[in-house]
Amino acid sequence: MKEQLALLPGLLTAHLQLTLAALAAGTALAVPAGILASRIPRLEAYVLGIAGVIQTVPALALLAVMVPLLAALGLPGIGWLPAFLGLGLYSLLPILRNTVTGLGAVDPAVIEAARGVGMTPWQRLRVVELPLALPVVIAGVRTATVWTVGMATLSTPVGAPSLGNYIFSGLQTRNLDAVLVGCAAAAALALGLDGLVRAVALGRERRRRGLVATGGLGLLALAAWALAAPLAGARGTAERPVKIGTKTFTEQYILGEILAGQVRRATGLPVEVVSSLGSTVAFDALARGEIDAYVDYTGTIWATLMKRAERPPGREQVLAEVRRWLDETHGIRVAASLGFENAYAFAMPSAEARVLGVHRLSDLAPHAARLEAGGDYEFWSRSEWTAVREAYGIEFAARRSMDPSLMYAAVRARQVDVIAAFTSDGRIAAYDLVTLEDDRGAIPPYDAVLLASRALAERRPEVVAALAGLEAKIDVERMRALNRAVDEDGRSPAAVAHAFLEERP
Repeated sequence: MKEQLALLPGLLTAHLQLTLAALAAGTALAVPAGILASRIPRLEAYVLGIAGVIQTVPALALLAVMVPLLAALGLPGIGWLPAFLGLGLYSLLPILRNTVTGLGAVDPAVIEAARGVGMTPWQRLRVVELPLALPVVIAGVRTATVWTVGMATLSTPVGAPSLGNYIFSGLQTRNLDAVLVGCAAAAALALGLDGLVRAVALGRERRRRGLVATGGLGLLALAAWALAAPLAGARGTAERPVKIGTKTFTEQYILGEILAGQVRRATGLPVEVVSSLGSTVAFDALARGEIDAYVDYTGTIWATLMKRAERPPGREQVLAEVRRWLDETHGIRVAASLGFENAYAFAMPSAEARVLGVHRLSDLAPHAARLEAGGDYEFWSRSEWTAVREAYGIEFAARRSMDPSLMYAAVRARQVDVIAAFTSDGRIAAYDLVTLEDDRGAIPPYDAVLLASRALAERRPEVVAALAGLEAKIDVERMRALNRAVDEDGRSPAAVAHAFLEERP
């Protein structure tokens, strides 16, 4: 718990920055749009309809859409900007709807009286209508505040640090302390911001200036804190750190820390780990030079990026073709092949496999129609599953998509019969699972390769040389042990990575 609390100030500050910026932008856009919609009845349906459509898009999908859109415009595709834009759009609906509703609820007699004393439309809006509608507008702001604080936790996969870092990494590594800290801090922040906005609203309604001042000063203090942090960071950092990316599972967190430690030890340069990126987000960020290095897998590149659907050749040939394709199409360099493979492999409890007499995927095929299978979020839509189904004629009674951290627990508890596991996962041995041989070679090899951007190779060749020192340094048994130390023993990825590096000469 102490380690998690040490990370809290930085992540809480980043979360607050995103939330306040998105709320400010959303309010600045929604209130004028609501005023305009209330003045032009035909416009109201269109404005509210657009905001409603945005609201129906899942928040994570909305944030992910921002990545390619910004990249196409030549803007940063990961980090603060896509998260800010996505959250700002997501905050619109409650503020917009409440603005329209509040203005529409103003008594027409009051408006007519204001017109009768000679007020212009602008004066009527500023002096009469907005003050009367303000309680309803503020109620919309309060709703948007709570929503935005919660949705900001989903900014982590697009590279924006937030309290979501706790939640994503904690769920994947089964670190309940991290999940608890992240959820508690997000809840406290939401309640705190909502309380300050409520204080302003109540103070104005009850004509208590002290209450208004308390709420207003509290919000200003939080805004000053959020603004001061990046300014202080800009003054304190003379050079851009080496940015190491990771995807959203235990092995990637460990490897990210190993890469960061290797660079620090060999070069003394500052390093930043950008964790929990989506798979395609990480690759696109590397290609654009927004991150400098991360670990990917040849099978992922072969099937997802190169879109090769044919039966794969051997490991060495796949690695050679991947290396050539990365260099020719994106200028990305394979700095090292780490020495282990983390492939998809169907796994089931060893006792069940013995009963069914299943050792290979061809043995599984006759039983599949009576079995339920689990896979991660993307497996059932990937080309690997298509290749397996075509090669073996396997059709399960049911296919379930679930979080990888829950998938292993599900097969252990016999809630599913077989899972699409990862061959370097420490839980295969810990849960007494057996992996089934792909005897027809449908699944491509998944060698772990350390990728470096073109910009890193040109600007800091000493970093690439340091990363190349990891060539063939981790075999699959060692990687399973490292993963198990986190998933089963409860150690942090940073501690496991540090111990690994200390053991090396």
